[in-house]
Amino acid sequence: MEFGVEPICRVLSQHGIKIAPSTYYEARSRRPSRQRLRDAELVAVMVAERERQKLIARFGARKMWLHLRGRGHDVARCTVERLYREQGWVGALRLKKIRTTVPDESAERPTDLVDRQFWASRPNQLWVADFTYVATWAGTVYVAFVFDVFSRRIVGWRAATRMTTDLVLDTLEHAIWTRQQAGVTDLSGLIHHTDAGSQYVSFAFTHRLIDEGVDPSVGSVGDAYDCRRPRETARRRPRSCPLAVMRTAH
Repeated sequence: MEFGVEPICRVLSQHGIKIAPSTYYEARSRRPSRQRLRDAELVAVMVAERERQKLIARFGARKMWLHLRGRGHDVARCTVERLYREQGWVGALRLKKIRTTVPDESAERPTDLVDRQFWASRPNQLWVADFTYVATWAGTVYVAFVFDVFSRRIVGWRAATRMTTDLVLDTLEHAIWTRQQAGVTDLSGLIHHTDAGSQYVSFAFTHRLIDEGVDPSVGSVGDAYDCRRPRETARRRPRSCPLAVMRTAH
């Protein structure tokens, strides 16, 4: 040390922190307590368990406590919680609720041309689009798709790690390409229906629909593809609702 123990204790005493030099020497030579030794033993056990299997490494304090008890270690839950805090360990947390429909209040929305009548008498009369998310070990993946209401066929889809306009725009391009491969090059008169998410009302997406002669349609709040309506209304959801259509699709 740059300064001796006695001068340091003297300065501390002048500032109201009275510590005798003997206290320092006693603490320095003191042997580890039984609790400290037990803590070190438990930490070593938990480190070994966490390294043995990735799933265990995601355990919170409660699950780790149950796991240790199951393997014959007599340890209190509060002890495991305290050691978790000291080691800075945190178990896997529940994902916060992800909102895929984030409207842009400043954007101009196309008219709702469907009015919840999800029915078509021929192919390429009504397309319905939306995107959802899938939780994976590597993170959240967003999957967008377009399907033809008449044939119940998914004609376009795309997956990405971000909810951007490119996600839904690439999905639309895939749907257009799919129809072109079938010899359909004129999509005039087709209605493309979505919810009011900011990606679907963006200038780039709407302009691409107009280029293909497709009529954009955006449902009013609660009436879009995902059928987000009050519980009592959902009970009366018609068979032609897109969600019902998707459940019976092959």
